Amino acid sequence: MLNIFEKIYNELYCYYGPQKWWPAKTKLEIIVGAVLTQNTSWRNAENAISNLKKNKLLSLRRLLSIDDTDLALLIRSSGYYNLKAKRLKNLIIFLKNEYELSLSRMFKSETDFLREQLLSLYGFGEETVDCILLYAGQRPVFVVDAYTRRIFSRHGLIGAKDSYALIQAKITANIKNKPALFNEYHALIVALGKSICRKKPLCHICPVSKIFKQAAYEKY
Repeated sequence: MLNIFEKIYNELYCYYGPQKWWPAKTKLEIIVGAVLTQNTSWRNAENAISNLKKNKLLSLRRLLSIDDTDLALLIRSSGYYNLKAKRLKNLIIFLKNEYELSLSRMFKSETDFLREQLLSLYGFGEETVDCILLYAGQRPVFVVDAYTRRIFSRHGLIGAKDSYALIQAKITANIKNKPALFNEYHALIVALGKSICRKKPLCHICPVSKIFKQAAYEKY
């Protein structure tokens, strides 16, 4: 019998279909996108990435050589552009010092070790690092974002003040440990959070509301 997390996934997949995340052509583009989308919409981050592409800068060596100020101006649409330029440069310097500017070498590292390395970088929190590991590295690391907290806490599956690690552990304990599944599940949660489970939720059209109603009925 499927548990509630598996039922939610199945219902969301039937409702929205495959999301085909991450919308990028290369691992580097995924990584840059994970940094640029912090505290902004994907559209704003995508505009910044397009700017980098137009200037032929989506290359580790070119990102390493560009001046911080010039980089900041090119990613201006992503917001907090000076901070994000610094974060990108710190990441590239890390790749140079630790992995000779090779993403393939970096992703040969053991997952937990690499995760700790990335978390030690300036401005790289758990969500950003896990996006990099999951989408660029195809590692079985579930990404917990604001939509995950909102959706699951509203229905009592997690606590509103649960830590990132606790939420991640609760979800991964209840679904198959596969990168492709983690990828799709996170993308489907984002789709639900954007379209229906908003700050003011549209519960009457929610594709998973019946699951929660059934769970409440079975409980009592």
